[in-house]
Amino acid sequence: MPDALISLTHVDKTFASGTRALQSVSLAVAPGEFVSILGPSGCGKSTVLRLVAGLDTPSAGQVDAPAWRAPAHARTAFVFQDATLLPWADVFDNVWLPLRLAGTSREAAAPRIEALLAQMGLADFARAYPAALSGGMKMRAAIARARVTDPQVLLMDEPFAALDEITRQRLNTDLLAGWLAAPMAVMFVTHSVFEAVFLSQRVIVMGARPGRVVDAMAIGEPYPRTPAFRTSARYADACQQLSASLEAAMAGSAA
Repeated sequence: MPDALISLTHVDKTFASGTRALQSVSLAVAPGEFVSILGPSGCGKSTVLRLVAGLDTPSAGQVDAPAWRAPAHARTAFVFQDATLLPWADVFDNVWLPLRLAGTSREAAAPRIEALLAQMGLADFARAYPAALSGGMKMRAAIARARVTDPQVLLMDEPFAALDEITRQRLNTDLLAGWLAAPMAVMFVTHSVFEAVFLSQRVIVMGARPGRVVDAMAIGEPYPRTPAFRTSARYADACQQLSASLEAAMAGSAA
């Protein structure tokens, strides 16, 4: 992919324990592209995100991503499975944190934060503390915090895995709405075939450890994607194809 914003080329990763997490992983993500990574537990999906974020280094091969260029980390944001909100700070101050660390005052940051809270359905909870929020609301705050710096790259490591299905689907829809309003490259790790098909332009399937790319499937459905897409024959067909690829990956061979 000549215009790739992110690329991994023949990347291996072996940890100090001797565990080989990745084997010759090559992939690329274009600017503004929404890509999901799907695969069995322990196949190195999270390791790929950590490498892209500059939080780890490859044992072999090359990683090229904004976090590896100057200024390091300035245009990359990370959302984890746990919302990781500061319990002593209210929602507004949690979202302000990245801008505050960059030297932006509360007053200067306020319009951006207020707009994001409104987009994420949290306008009435700016002064609420994490202990008073539901799991879905905490994740909405975490996504707002990740987007507040207008990143080039948004890395998401199973952010909705602990949520109930209705909340998860609503957050899928809201995440896409925010991405369409301000496109950024998104790498989204999930175990859910259904979530990957609904969200993504492309889904990368990884095989069992040591992780390697065994398939990449384009999802041709145009955006915006509404909940009605989930009941369509196109959605069912894409889920079936992706499930077959994942089953083959879990068996240790490509579909």
